[in-house]
Amino acid sequence: MSNTVELFKILSEIKKLNEQIKELDLRGADLCYADLIGADLTGADLTHAHFIRANLSGANLSGANLTYADLFIANLTDADLTGADLTGALLYHSKLTNANLSVANLRNAKLNDANLICANLICANLSGADLTDADLICANLICANLSGADLTDADLTDANLTDANLTDVIGYKKT
Repeated sequence: MSNTVELFKILSEIKKLNEQIKELDLRGADLCYADLIGADLTGADLTHAHFIRANLSGANLSGANLTYADLFIANLTDADLTGADLTGALLYHSKLTNANLSVANLRNAKLNDANLICANLICANLSGADLTDADLICANLICANLSGADLTDADLTDANLTDANLTDVIGYKKT
């Protein structure tokens, strides 16, 4: 019986730690090269944080504030960024394969050469975003706001742009 009590205490402490990780204030943090696979950073304030070459695959960043964060060559494969604020974020060469960016704010984000294959961008705000040379094969952009975005040489093969706002988009070649 005492083993059960000890296990319950340990699990209780783990739960408390997990709750403390959520909504952390990590503004300006240097997390370059960090291994954050599967991390739960729900609602965290990561404004101006540096994630250069960080591995955030499978991480939960839903509702996180990543305004002006530097995610150069970061791995965000299968990450959940639902409702995250990535205004002005630097995502050059980042891997966002299968990432969920639905309802995310990517206004003026730099996504040059980013891999967004099969990314979920339903109702995402990409106004003014730079998607030059981005790979958006099979990306779901239903109702996304791409007004003023730069899609020069972006690969939109089989991307779903149903009801997307394409006003003043640069470099988009409708097929």
